[in-house]
Amino acid sequence: MHPDMPAIPLPPEPQTIEQTGLTLGFLADLALKTLYLRGQMSMSDIAGALGLSIQGVTDKIMDFLKTERLVEIRGGAGISSASYQFVIVDRGSEKAQEALARSQYVGKAPVPLATYVAAVQRQSISNIHVTPEDLARAFAHMVIPRETLAQLGPAVNSGKSIFLFGPPGNGKTTIGEVLVSLMRGEVVLPYAVEIDQQVIKIFDQVYHRPVMEQAASDRLRFDHRWIISKRPIVMTGGELTLETLDLIYDETSKFYEAPFQMKANGGIFMVDDFGRQRVSPKDLLNRWIVPLEKRVDYLTLHTGKKIEIPFDMLIIFSTNLDPADLVDEAFLRRIRYKIGIEAPTVAQYEEIFKRMCARKNIEYRAESMSQILAIYRTKNIGLRSCHPRDIIEQLIDTARFLGQPPALTSQLVEMACESYFVSLDPSGNPKD
Repeated sequence: MHPDMPAIPLPPEPQTIEQTGLTLGFLADLALKTLYLRGQMSMSDIAGALGLSIQGVTDKIMDFLKTERLVEIRGGAGISSASYQFVIVDRGSEKAQEALARSQYVGKAPVPLATYVAAVQRQSISNIHVTPEDLARAFAHMVIPRETLAQLGPAVNSGKSIFLFGPPGNGKTTIGEVLVSLMRGEVVLPYAVEIDQQVIKIFDQVYHRPVMEQAASDRLRFDHRWIISKRPIVMTGGELTLETLDLIYDETSKFYEAPFQMKANGGIFMVDDFGRQRVSPKDLLNRWIVPLEKRVDYLTLHTGKKIEIPFDMLIIFSTNLDPADLVDEAFLRRIRYKIGIEAPTVAQYEEIFKRMCARKNIEYRAESMSQILAIYRTKNIGLRSCHPRDIIEQLIDTARFLGQPPALTSQLVEMACESYFVSLDPSGNPKD
């Protein structure tokens, strides 16, 4: 096996136009738009831009464009067709502009929707299985109760939905990020999908992380309309709206951007700060009743046509609001796993503080812990798992300002806590 070869089956390289699942006309338009925007290109460059092989596919596309007198060959070194240099001619420029008016999509050739659906089903997260040992390893850097881990394990293996709730600052978002590390293996996903000559762009470098350098990927023989990625994690917050959960059609570019859940297929979709979106929790969950139960979603093209796509992800709702205030019992029933992430005990808080001191190379002092806990009592503030990290970082900043080495001195602890914590009086105003 090639040392760079991932441990997943890769889509085979199409050897003919028919095997791409696309029409010659569609591919010719895409090649013409690419050449129009980039200028003179070799056959090899055009094939690379489209993600298609030269022999049997790109050479046939370029033969067609040449026969139609839309492009010309301007030389090329050697006898290999890969080195042929193509330029667009006047009639070709007109045709390219017409093609751009229909769709400005330029990039790797898309794959047919049915091919994409089959690939998602083949790589389903329902195939993932984590053990108690996997979970313990993944969360070793966090101080987290054993009973919480015992709930998270079955939830991950279910590949369904999780509701994380509890006070802010206790690691709900971090837990979501750790869970994606348990999603071992890779997925292959297409750069774009085609349906009825329409293009839906899927690959998003924010969420999809290639597992190898481009040069290493290029050396492998497979369908380069696909990319090998780590399992995606899509995190959204207040920006989530009902509109962003459907196909996003750009009137100018004339192609679609895939919605969040389509980009999350095969991985995790985390709705952070659930309940603080502009869309109401009830409307959001109404939108997801079918996907949560049937594991398929329906998206609408601007023509009105509906398409069915897989809804194959671990979906995590995270909130610091009371679940009972957000949704009714019927909706909560559809979210399979409800896991409370509570504020730390004093012992857990102290353990987190010790670990943060070790990470920052600061000597831990028990008397400093007592001093900090006394400040909590004085200010009537609840313990939070994020506080030790924040207090120590505040202390380091203060020490640097004062020209002192960072250490748990009484003065630096006091100054760090005073500048970090704000006590409110009953009216909601800061106390003096």
